[in-house]
Formats: sequence, C-alpha cells, structure tokens
Amino acid sequence: MPCQLTRKWKPVSLRKGLVIFVVLAFGVGGIVIAQSVNRETVDSFLNADKRFLLAAFGLVAAAWCCDAGRFCALAKAAGVRVTFGLGIILTWLHYFGCAVTPMQSGGGPFQVYVLYKKDVPVGKGIAITMLRTMLTVFILTLVVPAALRLDPSLLDGSPFVKGVVTYVFTVIMCTWAFIGYTIARPASIKRVGDGLLAWLAKRGAVKPAKVNKYRAWLDREVDNYSMNFKLTFSTGLGYSLAALLLSALHLLCLFSVLPVLMLAVGLPFSFVQTVFTQAVFMFVLYFIPTPGASGVAESGGAFLFGTLMPWNMAGIMAIIWRFFTEYISIFMGVVVVIKMLGWGVSEELVRGAKKTEETEEKRE
Repeated sequence: MPCQLTRKWKPVSLRKGLVIFVVLAFGVGGIVIAQSVNRETVDSFLNADKRFLLAAFGLVAAAWCCDAGRFCALAKAAGVRVTFGLGIILTWLHYFGCAVTPMQSGGGPFQVYVLYKKDVPVGKGIAITMLRTMLTVFILTLVVPAALRLDPSLLDGSPFVKGVVTYVFTVIMCTWAFIGYTIARPASIKRVGDGLLAWLAKRGAVKPAKVNKYRAWLDREVDNYSMNFKLTFSTGLGYSLAALLLSALHLLCLFSVLPVLMLAVGLPFSFVQTVFTQAVFMFVLYFIPTPGASGVAESGGAFLFGTLMPWNMAGIMAIIWRFFTEYISIFMGVVVVIKMLGWGVSEELVRGAKKTEETEEKRE
C-alpha cells in the first residue's frame, strides 16, 4: 500500500493508544464505581445468578460468530473466500484496532492487511471492511430514529447528546454519499490520486521514478474497490443480504447482554427500552475521539443506564457491560496481534501500512 507521505506523520503509537485506553477506561470506571456503588450494590452482585453471567458470555461469543459469518458472506459476494476461522480473527483485530485509535478508526487497516496477506487485493479488502462497518451503521440509522421517536426521553435534558446525534447523522449521510460517488465515478478518484502523486513527487515525498508504479497500483486498487461494490449489489446480492441479516443478529446479541446482566441481579427491565438505549449509545460512541471511546463509554454508559435502573446499580453495570461487550474482545485482539502480526507490523499499519508496500515490492 504505497504511502510515502505517511512516514512523516507521527500518529499515536499502538502501545500509547492501548495505555490511554486502559488508563481512561479504568480511571473513569473507578470514579464511576466510587460515586455510585453502595452496600446494596455489592450484595446484589455477590448474589448474582452466575448462569446469567455465563449466558452473557455466550451472547458475546454468538456476536463474534455473526461478525465472522458476515465477513465470510461479504467476501463471497466479492468473489473471494474467507474461512470462518479467519473471520473470527478479523473480528478480534477490529476490536483491538478500534480500542487503540481515536474515533475507533483503526480496525479497518488491520483487517485489510490480514486479507492482503491472504491474497485478497487491497481494493477488495477496503471495500469488504468498509461495507462491513456501513452495514452496522445502516441498521443503527434505522433503529436510532425509531428509538428516539418511541422514547424521546432518551435525549431529555441533554442538548449535547442531541447535538452529537445530529452530527453523527450528518456524517453518516455524507459518508454514504461519498461511497456512492466513488462507486459511480472511479475515474474521478483516479484523477485525484494522480494529482496527489504529482504533488508529492514535486515536494520530494515520492521518488519520481516510482510515480508510474504507484499510479498503476492506485488504478488497479480503485478498480478492485469499485468492482467489489458492484459485485456485492449484483451477482453477490444474496450473500450481501445474508451479511445484512448477520449484522442485525450481531447487534441483537450485543444488545441482549445488558438485559441478561440485569436478570442476573434481579433488576426489572423492558427489553425494547434497553435495546433502544444501547443503540443510541453505540451510535454516538462511533464518533468519540478517545481511543475506543474509553472514558466516555464508561461515564456515558452509567449516565444512560441510570434511566433504566437505580443509580447505585447503573455505574457498575456500565463497567460490567463494557467488560463483556468490549474488553474481552479487545483482549483477544491483543493476543492475535502479538501472535499473528507482532507489534512491529502493527505499528507500521497505523503509520500507513509500510509493510504492505514492502510486501508488494517483493511480490513484484
């Protein structure tokens, strides 16, 4: 993945991103627990029904399976094969990448790199991973307005949250418009890329002798990207619809974790209300600038869950909910990164996928 300019850019390293995530998550989580937990809270969790805690983990495992199946279906729609085992690895890598980068933006590069190592062209890999994320966003854009219409109290007394939700909707609509444009007008993307390469060459960021090579690479990957999306919505439509169904099941599994945890401690709940509350929350967390939305997720979760249960239960419930829905998956992602990629390759992916470029040159 040629990208000379990114070598001069100094993003947050993976180790630093992971440290920030852990510090914010545990720091804010500790404050939330200290401000909310009392003797009744401790007694409730000591007497929790362990069967429901096991069921919560089962729901998380089911969510992993749905996500892996979604990857397999989208890859099949694009004309490539991804095994279920690889799909699980890609799922864990996504959680890890999101946890160590702002705006949860780092999951895609890890997935594209691993797919590339499995001989999936970069353009196809980008399209598959992008569509995987946009399917989730598409479902949330349907569920969240319905949730807010049926339960306007979700936004009561919080102008900030109202503004964030409006902002997120705007960004999503712009993203869909951009994707549509790139599919319909790939030649325009190539012209922009050619102009950028020429500009970089004039400033010495790209060697003139390699401009043609990079231009050919860019043209090929733009074609792969555009072709993949067209296949997805034509001959691969059946697999794409299967991926959409698996996306809905994936979210349903994750959104069912909170009700099961509430059952474990004997709290009353409305399943629909808990699902809608989590949908609005997840919708907002996609655009929080801290690594993995850490800090905000713990404090915001306690705030929102306070509308579903007593405050003395909301804080610790938000932390336990995060443990099941995020922390376990992130830990598995760390294991995969260390064993499969190593920190060195992982750091380069965040800096511009230098290793992919080197692999490309060796193959040529």
